[in-house]
Amino acid sequence: MTETAQITVTRNDEQNRYEIHLDDTLAGFAEFSRERGMLVFFHTEIDPAYKGKGLGTTLVGEAMADVARRGEVVSPVCPFVKRYVSENDVPGLEIASSTDDRWRAGSAEPAT
Repeated sequence: MTETAQITVTRNDEQNRYEIHLDDTLAGFAEFSRERGMLVFFHTEIDPAYKGKGLGTTLVGEAMADVARRGEVVSPVCPFVKRYVSENDVPGLEIASSTDDRWRAGSAEPAT
């Protein structure tokens, strides 16, 4: 990663994920599924070549801000996303609680 690399985070609805790019290179993604009116974030991955550079935090932060702007509800199942939303305030973000019937129903049940 160079000092001048352009970092962008975009939502890819075809693949149900948010992606982080450095210039034109895909550096990572946060996958979600659409479950009962929520976005269930279940996996976040950063390419090993870019680990330790804060890209995961940037990716999830931008994704959560975008979800909040869209007025969508988040169910954070991925440990990284779960930690991010517990440690950071995202104005307007609605987070489903573990007691939310939408979250507990069907495949939105958290992995153990």
